[in-house]
Amino acid sequence: MGAAQFRRGLAWALLGVLLFSFSMPLTKVAVGGFDPFLVAMGRAVIAGTLAAVLLRVRRVPFPGRQYRVPLLFTMLGAVFGWQILLGLALQRTTSAHAAVIAAFMPLTTALFAVLRARERVSAQFWMAALTGTVALVVFGLTRGGGTAGDPIADLLVVGAVLFSSWCYVEGATLTRDMPGWQVISWVVVLALPVTVPASALLWATTAAGQPPPSVNEWAALLMLGVSSMYVAFFAWYRGLAMAGIAQAGQTQQLQPLLTLVWSALFLGELVTLGTVAAALVVVASVAWAQRSRTPGEAAPEE
Repeated sequence: MGAAQFRRGLAWALLGVLLFSFSMPLTKVAVGGFDPFLVAMGRAVIAGTLAAVLLRVRRVPFPGRQYRVPLLFTMLGAVFGWQILLGLALQRTTSAHAAVIAAFMPLTTALFAVLRARERVSAQFWMAALTGTVALVVFGLTRGGGTAGDPIADLLVVGAVLFSSWCYVEGATLTRDMPGWQVISWVVVLALPVTVPASALLWATTAAGQPPPSVNEWAALLMLGVSSMYVAFFAWYRGLAMAGIAQAGQTQQLQPLLTLVWSALFLGELVTLGTVAAALVVVASVAWAQRSRTPGEAAPEE
């Protein structure tokens, strides 16, 4: 893998993380007017509709049989697994407690990359990844994530993390044969037979008797569908394909910290000195992980 391609891949991955980091604040706004599960399904419908139009305009042929199972696994994680399991978990525990467990996602993504995609990483990489993970866990604990959790909720968050990590690896593996935008496009299009009727049912059963969503709440839902559920994956999958899943995946450790920045700017939430300290440790560990990479073959550029 050339150094220039590696740097470009990291830049694409960071762009994906930046777009993903708006998801939590936007979700917080959207659930003010919509049922949480309707937000999860609705954003997928928006993404799927955009993808169907784009695939039609570009006249992209339907994926071959050999790609359908990986696309299915990617869909289960990206559209359903992470969002539904996390939503169920948050009905039983706090977001701070869930964040402690979710901090392990970049590490599990790297592990799946080694097992599934046969990537090679150094011992120094694992040390850097563990350092960043520990910093995020400590950060989560100091924000109230150490409160006693519900065992069922904890298992749901673990399941959500595993689903999400696996879908990242499966999707990035597919980018060896098709562009990343086509991967996520087919993922959300193939989910439409489930997400459309689910959204209609949820709207019919949850909107009755409730005040109509505000313009801001509709805008937040639309942005979730366009950015977090669709466009962000363009950059994310391209970055994973170019820089390596394990290496580029560690940039996701920056996501919760970026989310806090947006929450402070747009929602008035407090950023403490502890937040700044955790951010510095995580940034350093991500940089360390990138410098400790093991050279290997790169996936073809799109």
